[in-house]
Amino acid sequence: MPVDPVRIGIVDSGCNNYQTVADSAAFVLRDDALWREESVPDRLGHGASIVGVISTLAPQAKLFSAQVFQQRLATTATQVAAAIDWLLECDVQIINLSLGLRQDRGVLREACERALKQGVLLCASSPARGDPVFPAAYPGVFRMTGDARCAREEIAYLETAFADFGGCVRPLYERLQLSGASLGCAHMSAHLARYLQQHADRPRLSKARQWLIGQSRYHGPERRVK
Repeated sequence: MPVDPVRIGIVDSGCNNYQTVADSAAFVLRDDALWREESVPDRLGHGASIVGVISTLAPQAKLFSAQVFQQRLATTATQVAAAIDWLLECDVQIINLSLGLRQDRGVLREACERALKQGVLLCASSPARGDPVFPAAYPGVFRMTGDARCAREEIAYLETAFADFGGCVRPLYERLQLSGASLGCAHMSAHLARYLQQHADRPRLSKARQWLIGQSRYHGPERRVK
């Protein structure tokens, strides 16, 4: 019996090839109000690179793009929370958040809680070290980062004070320079899509976590030789 495609939401700066996404929307602050508008082509290249990684590693998935970055890589908790809620309306199973906000805001925390209650897997970027960022620091959210040891199909189980898992840090196209955490998060979302494709039922968070641990090539943080 055919399995329905995994539905993945991507909160970022949009995309350029709209044929790769099933639907898209932009969330914009203007005149002290939040507006949902039609998305525009990605001016920054960040979201397009994230979409490219996920669509390449999870080609059967249906992608939904929520644009929260427009002119620069800066957004607000209100925009990200609205993007998450829209993606829940799209019935996604995974949300990739290759971003991190410095401040804990109730509106974002509550949006993440709604997603987790619906069984959605949240994958958010977390730096390999330093101060925590949100939404990665919220309970139940996968803290994803980059790991230079990982090839495109490999996973590192880190379980440090900063991150849970690490993925490949290389973009599909070398001309765009992205942070390791952003790309690592995108690779990890694609790995979770592979898991969901193999397990038709929506798993509990703990089951997905155990699968990732079992698939990991590396255990423990990367240790660099001085």
